[in-house]
Amino acid sequence: MAARAVPRAPGEPRSTAPAGDGVPTRRRATTVHPGAWWLWAISLGTAATRTTNPLLLALLVAASAYVVATHRSPAPWARSYTAFARLALAVLLVRLVFATVLGSPIPGTHTLLTLPEIPLPHWAQGIRLGGEVTAEALVFAAYDGLKLATLLICVGAANALASPSRLLKSLPGALYETGVAVVVALTFAPHLIADVQRLRAARRLRGRPDRGIRGLLQVGLPVLEGALERSVALAAAMESRGYGRTADVPARVRRTTAALTLGGLLGICAGTYGLLTAEGGSYGAPLLLAGIAAALAGLRLGGRRSLRTRYRPDPWDTRAWLVTGSGVAVAALLTLASARAPEALHPGVVPLTAPTLPLWPAASVLLALLPALVVPRERS
Repeated sequence: MAARAVPRAPGEPRSTAPAGDGVPTRRRATTVHPGAWWLWAISLGTAATRTTNPLLLALLVAASAYVVATHRSPAPWARSYTAFARLALAVLLVRLVFATVLGSPIPGTHTLLTLPEIPLPHWAQGIRLGGEVTAEALVFAAYDGLKLATLLICVGAANALASPSRLLKSLPGALYETGVAVVVALTFAPHLIADVQRLRAARRLRGRPDRGIRGLLQVGLPVLEGALERSVALAAAMESRGYGRTADVPARVRRTTAALTLGGLLGICAGTYGLLTAEGGSYGAPLLLAGIAAALAGLRLGGRRSLRTRYRPDPWDTRAWLVTGSGVAVAALLTLASARAPEALHPGVVPLTAPTLPLWPAASVLLALLPALVVPRERS
């Protein structure tokens, strides 16, 4: 028996029922294309690789954290930013521990402590366990670890801002199956974190321990069971929707697609290598552009095998261009700064010098805050 529709009172707004990814219809009209968020975050990560200045890296982390705090949605996948921040902190600590225990090739004169050194066989020359720990070695390890930690935090920002299901819809047809695997992998961790938090809260309410080995075992088994049930349900849903069904295309189209894709990837690799070396500056850019064009043509032809349609595709509007452009501008300006003023973006450790904040690279990093001004904030 069909349910009767409830009449709407005069002046009452229309219902904003959630769509397939949990985003209401009215809110979807004000959201940004998920690819723009990923390009913005990847550009910030690229900018982080161009410097070891802790002040500039801290500015990049602060800019991404502010945008995430003001624009992430209440969906479960948006809670992954905290997990990436903890992972980044763990990477920084591990890098410092390695520099302390295994030593560092950086010479130093400020000895902080001396650990007992373990003698190693002759075939392990160049490696040591213990010995002197200098301030220069620890500072160098901290700069290096902070750069990698900032890159991880930028990736976490993309995971917290871009809806995985909406991002999957925007992929080319040739990458659809690969994209499904990547999206499932990216959404698996946030669901696990949400399950762990829910089960730990339930155990605390019942007066049971939720920490230690015992609590971990009693929380881990229900989380594993829920993950298996979720995977079985996902597999059944994908099978019922005809996932993996492909269309028949002529053999010559398949061969052309493979040749264009493989040739395009080889051209991209060769062109990138040419741009990074001084000898290949003349042929690097043309080869890179030709490789990108061939790869895009191969992906276009490869999409003919995918039998799927897009329901309400996300438009690439002005906001998406502004978000992407802000990240690309930060990466380009820091790359230019690293070439023109490398001493400001890479503070020295021998001798030890306090890092300074260069003005125009710092102002360039502030361009990463542009999405906080042009993108409407998410409302719960």
